[in-house]
Amino acid sequence: MKKRMAGFAAVLLSVSLLAGCGKSTVTNKDLHKMKVDKYVTLGSYEDLNVSVAPAEVDEARQEELLLAVYQRAVTAENGGITDRAVETGDTIILDYEGKKDGIAFEGGSAQGASLGIGSGGFIEGFEEGLVGVMPGETVDLDLTFPEGYRNNSELAGQDVVFTVTVRYILPDAGAMEDSVVAEMGIEDVKTVEELRAYVYDYLMDSAEEEYLYAVKDALMGELIARSDFKELPEAFLESYKEIYTRSVESIAAGNNVTPDEFTNYYYGMNSADYVGQYAEIQARQEVLLQAIANKEGLAIDDQELDQRLEEYASEMGAASVEVLLEGSDRENYRNYFMTDKVMDFLMERAEITEK
Repeated sequence: MKKRMAGFAAVLLSVSLLAGCGKSTVTNKDLHKMKVDKYVTLGSYEDLNVSVAPAEVDEARQEELLLAVYQRAVTAENGGITDRAVETGDTIILDYEGKKDGIAFEGGSAQGASLGIGSGGFIEGFEEGLVGVMPGETVDLDLTFPEGYRNNSELAGQDVVFTVTVRYILPDAGAMEDSVVAEMGIEDVKTVEELRAYVYDYLMDSAEEEYLYAVKDALMGELIARSDFKELPEAFLESYKEIYTRSVESIAAGNNVTPDEFTNYYYGMNSADYVGQYAEIQARQEVLLQAIANKEGLAIDDQELDQRLEEYASEMGAASVEVLLEGSDRENYRNYFMTDKVMDFLMERAEITEK
């Protein structure tokens, strides 16, 4: 997760669609009809010059992802190593069941698990006990959980038995076979080299998206530095705070932590400070872009909004615009489309250099 979550691109749509009803007639949903020139004095914006890192694919990352994708498709019958014993450094696929006094304990069993021998992923003696085991062989490992074992205090210091079956050994990067790739079901990808190119294209798409985000963030930073702001209406700011509050609460709940734990870990501040700081940044950004939209004739009128909603619903696979709008508001989309349109306008005129 990026720490620059409050950057322009990172919050452009994801948080704005979480907005609830405002407490005043002036909220983020009224942005298109606000007299935004009262709150911002635009600096020059047609001669922006920013520098960002180019979109690149790290070769080591490409090979790492290639192997991970390949290994997920390996089976004992196709590509798996079954004709030699397990060695330290191998990654194996295994089934195991742990028992204490003959009774299976919670969290001690798995089917088709992946384990790197020598990684230290299991308690002492587990991985060591599998060195020399042949694929297809089942062994019992008499082990003792360490004192102070935190994952399950009831097992700390206790003697247990793990019954383990080694299914097969995963091949390394030098032993990849076209037959495994051919069974993946990826269109026009039947060989290892075609899979390598496929992974490259995936990573380049991601790199280009990150590059675009970086450009937009840099342009937004330059725009803000050149412009002067007056205090925004309190109700308007509150509507953005509500957006960020809902976003933080949702993400924190999804990670089984409190909002304060989430923001302290990622941003070094409590959730109230985070919401207050970044909600105002987002509000200023959108007021600034709306001012440019008004000046350059880039505002989204109702007809264009309807057209863009139809196109966006299709892109997102929604059955209809009505389905797309469930749980959100069309005015939030108007803001999103406006910011996107203005940023395209600015990017066309900016001088963008690569670091």
